[in-house]
Parts: sequence; C-alpha cells; structure tokens
Amino acid sequence: MIKWKGIVWSVHPLFVIIMLGSVMTGYFAELITLFLLVLVHELGHVFVALGYGWTVREVKLLPFGGVVEVEEAGGLPAKEEAIVAIAGPLQNVWMGLAAWTCGQLGLWDLEWATYVWKANLMIGLFNLLPIHPLDGGKLLQAALSYTVNYYKMLLWSARISMLFSLLMIAASLLPWLLRTSGIQLNLLIVGIFLVMTNWTYYRNVPFLFYRFLMYRERISLHALSKGHIASPIIVNGRQSIISVARLFQRERYHLIYMLEAGSKEVKVLPEQKIVEGCLSENNPNRAVSELFS
Repeated sequence: MIKWKGIVWSVHPLFVIIMLGSVMTGYFAELITLFLLVLVHELGHVFVALGYGWTVREVKLLPFGGVVEVEEAGGLPAKEEAIVAIAGPLQNVWMGLAAWTCGQLGLWDLEWATYVWKANLMIGLFNLLPIHPLDGGKLLQAALSYTVNYYKMLLWSARISMLFSLLMIAASLLPWLLRTSGIQLNLLIVGIFLVMTNWTYYRNVPFLFYRFLMYRERISLHALSKGHIASPIIVNGRQSIISVARLFQRERYHLIYMLEAGSKEVKVLPEQKIVEGCLSENNPNRAVSELFS
C-alpha cells in the first residue's frame, strides 16, 4: 500500500494470490504486463474523476481492473459517473490498438503483441459486464438512475449484479458438467469474489441510501443556483418519512405535496425537511404528517 498525491494505492489480496501463482508457474512477464494494463486502466478513471473535481480517496487494484473510492460517492451526477466509468475501458482500447500495430509493423514479436492486445480486449470487455463494482456496473447504475428512484436503483443494480455473478460461476462449471474440459478456475474464483462482493453490497443498501441522503444538500444547492424545475412527490400523511425519502431521484430536486382524502387543503414541504427527518435522531418511520405540523 502506497500513498501518492493524497490517494492510497493498494493491491487486493485476490491479485496477490494470482501474482504468487504466476511467479510459481513462470509467467512473470505476463504478470507484470497484466499489472501495468490494470494500472493504466485505473489511471484513466482517476484522471477523469479528478478532472471533474472528485476527491479520490483510494484505488484498489484487482486482476481484472480495480475499485476507485471517492469522497463524494452517493452525491455524484449520473452523467459524470458514466464518463468516469467508461474512461477505464477506453485505456484498454488504445493500448490494444497500439500493441496490435506494433505487432503488424514488426516492432514487437507478433506472439507477444497478440498476447497484449488480447489481454486488453479481455480486461476491457470483462469490465463492461453489468456487475458491481465493474465499470459496467457503474454504467448500469447511471442508466437506472434516469428511469427509477435512487433506492430502487441500488436494489436493482445489486440484484442484476448478483444474477450475472452467479451466471459467471455457472459458466466456469459448465465445461466440467458437460465433460468437455475442466473447471475454469480463474473464472470461478472471480465469480465467487463478485458474488460475495454483491451480497455485501445488497446488505449495505440501507447504509448506501443514507449516504445518498447526506449529499442531497449538494443537489438542492445546484437546483437553486441553476433555477431547475422541482419534481413533485405527492404523499398522504400516513406514509413514513423514510418511505417518502426513498422516492427521491438522483438528480432531481423535489417538493413534497401532502394530500388527505376529503380535504381540499394541500401542504408543501421542500425535500430538505424529509432529509432532516431521516437524518435526525427521531424515528424516520414516523408519519410524514408530523413534519407539516
């Protein structure tokens, strides 16, 4: 683990295991190449994230990419998050094209050039799978943010990620089950790792949602400074405060309208009151009508 430019850089234990295996089997050159490809892939994320003014806390390198942890996670625009996510695979595009060109021009041994561009292709495409925390998982979250509220986005991205992780495990076992070849051990290990990661992610959805609420002030200030049109949320007084908060969408500012059956009176609250009701020490499951009194 090292710290450079205020960012902690570390290697995940899974990568360390593969490193040891590569050294023991004599694939040291391939190991160093894989490490450099993953590093450049992650640098693509980091430079674009810093360009947007994000505060990058840590970069954790994995055999197939990495995880960039930022201070503002939960309060970032979906568009920015998508661009940062795609910046990693784009590094593999130019590196793969460069390796292929070097092989065709005779600057590199053709076999080695083929290995490098295929490794870039594998890393780039693998990271585009719709699985958290892969780049494809980030793109999935950004896309869902435009169609459902933030809470549902967390739930559905976790479920979809879990499904594809299980499919990966099934794919690793399929050749063995069909007796065409053995178990794809690397794919199995990565699949198990992703299942465990996404199970933890699914269980942490309530925590991740509260982190999102903590950054709602940023959305509110942006909406007020730009003069955005507020999105209405219509509720009845019996709904809980937390259930109303779960209706918030990622990049929209909301006004809460409370209507009661048989009443002609409409009461309005800014979303900040709902956020305060959730983050205060009082019970967030109490009726939202208490905030209007």
